[in-house]
Amino acid sequence: MDQMSLYFQATLTRVWAPTGQTPIIKISPQREHIHFYGALDLMNGREVAVTALEQTAHVTADFMRLLLMLFPADHLLLLLDRAAWHSGPEIDQLLADNPHLELMYFPPACPDLNPQEHVWEQARDARSHNHTYRSFPPLIDDFETFLNETPFDIEFLEKYAPPILCEF
Repeated sequence: MDQMSLYFQATLTRVWAPTGQTPIIKISPQREHIHFYGALDLMNGREVAVTALEQTAHVTADFMRLLLMLFPADHLLLLLDRAAWHSGPEIDQLLADNPHLELMYFPPACPDLNPQEHVWEQARDARSHNHTYRSFPPLIDDFETFLNETPFDIEFLEKYAPPILCEF
């Protein structure tokens, strides 16, 4: 599970172009942005992503409640970075009320270990880098659709999980 911010201002990346034809990407001076909360099911590559106006412990707890509703019979282990909004009294109460929900935190400064970071990277590559959207709402919609409809092949379990977990 993780969060990211999507800005209307296009992020630039390398792109192929014919020799002598420099690609032109129009950059908006606007700093409009929205946050996304996302969680990747490591067993099947399914992503659950929603937009949020802010990143707070309250919004994080709401997203965890959504995951509990979507996976009511499952034991959930959420892998998180150490963002300030991933802890606090509201999260502690949610954990106390839901013993089938557990949190495990990545070591500091290890974003490459977080499978969700790789999902964000694929979504940015596919939708927001070098974009040509004229307004922000269609970019948000396309970004969210890409996240929720794309099966992601993340090899996290094969790389880091004990072999017994990969048999399920």
